[in-house]
Amino acid sequence: MPASQPLTDRDRQVLDFAGLTWRHDGARDMAIRDEFGTSAHLYMQELNRLLDEPHALAYAPVTVSRLRRIRDDKRRARSIRKLQKA
Repeated sequence: MPASQPLTDRDRQVLDFAGLTWRHDGARDMAIRDEFGTSAHLYMQELNRLLDEPHALAYAPVTVSRLRRIRDDKRRARSIRKLQKA
């Protein structure tokens, strides 16, 4: 596993943005497009990569821990559904 790289300015922007709350996903998706010039899908891929970075956890521990927990819960739920179908 490669050593963790220090966060870039964009990485910090992504983490700061991830800490915001939105009432509607559509509003968040539009803000992602405006702020980062990318689709919500690509933004989420970038954010997911950051969630595994130790520097990201050090920079935004509350946000990263919350998002890791949400991601892990979703993975567990998918695994359970997959097992139930088998």
